[in-house]
Amino acid sequence: MTENKQGVALVVGATGIVGQALGTQLVAAGWQTYGLSRSGGSPVDGMTPVAADLLDPAALDEALAGVDPELVFVTAWMKKDTEAENIEVNSATVRNVLAATGPKGSVRHAALMTGLKHYLGPFDSYATGDMPDTPFHEYEERLDSPNFYYAQEDELFAAAAEHGFGWSVHRAHSIFGYATGNAMNMALTLSVYAEICRETNAPFVFPGSETQWNGLTDVSDSDLVGEQMIWAATDPQGRDQAFNIVNGDVFRWRWLWPQIAEMFGVEPVGFEGSPRPLDDRMGEAAEIWRTIAERHHLAEADVDRLASWWHTDGDLGRNIECLTDMTKSRMAGFLGFRSTVDSFADKVERYRASNVLPRR
Repeated sequence: MTENKQGVALVVGATGIVGQALGTQLVAAGWQTYGLSRSGGSPVDGMTPVAADLLDPAALDEALAGVDPELVFVTAWMKKDTEAENIEVNSATVRNVLAATGPKGSVRHAALMTGLKHYLGPFDSYATGDMPDTPFHEYEERLDSPNFYYAQEDELFAAAAEHGFGWSVHRAHSIFGYATGNAMNMALTLSVYAEICRETNAPFVFPGSETQWNGLTDVSDSDLVGEQMIWAATDPQGRDQAFNIVNGDVFRWRWLWPQIAEMFGVEPVGFEGSPRPLDDRMGEAAEIWRTIAERHHLAEADVDRLASWWHTDGDLGRNIECLTDMTKSRMAGFLGFRSTVDSFADKVERYRASNVLPRR
């Protein structure tokens, strides 16, 4: 058992891409760490699993009855068909978690992970309305449209004011991460796509827009997101602040795409005339991946548990430049960074080592 050198931390969304990174880091740092999810899965050694439905306040109260966290990290969200439904459901998850933990009096800080839809707008009008110029800054005013990120923030602010704990908000870009059982991960989606190209002797075709191919952009490493959330929760400079969180470098996909292709031994093809979304081209992906998984004895044969075509299409199909300013975070004292190409390569090697991707 890990010696408790720090205190008690609760990770909400513990099976998610950032939740798993957070759990790993907190356990390694000596926190008694509880991981809350609907399934009650425990993908991180040393993290105590807690199973509950975030939309069931009574079940949450019961599941967390013996848990008195000092730090609460909220990384979970649920996608619904409309933004009105997204607001209703995702604000409720934050409200219910903080209603179950705040009155205990133990909470010192609650950190909420959101993303760049704060600046780009919700799924219903994603990257199409009036938006601030890039790079995005934390001081930008909210857009004049309903957004579940805003609703989540408001629940966080209200609970912090009521119960007297600090808060932080962390706005990540597209995430490169290592997580099992979570498909909202551009690094794994593109890796699976590359393996399918290799299997079928097809070129590795960039699926996105000309703007994304040629323009500057950035991404977020999931481990880095976790590091910033823990820093903000434990450093006075992070209290009651919203922070962007990206790797700190910028790149063009036309530069990174051939390097990804080389990792998998496939032929890179860039933007040619119009976007070629993955969702339109992966109709046979399930059968192909099942064949790959059987041959290589992989841990997961269901491609839908690994790849999220629509999610990656959304990020790579945008027709605006999208990059993020990190000055506020750096001035506050968080100096973490990642090399994006090294971040992608690291995740590929970790997936290969854990038998999620074929070993090469």
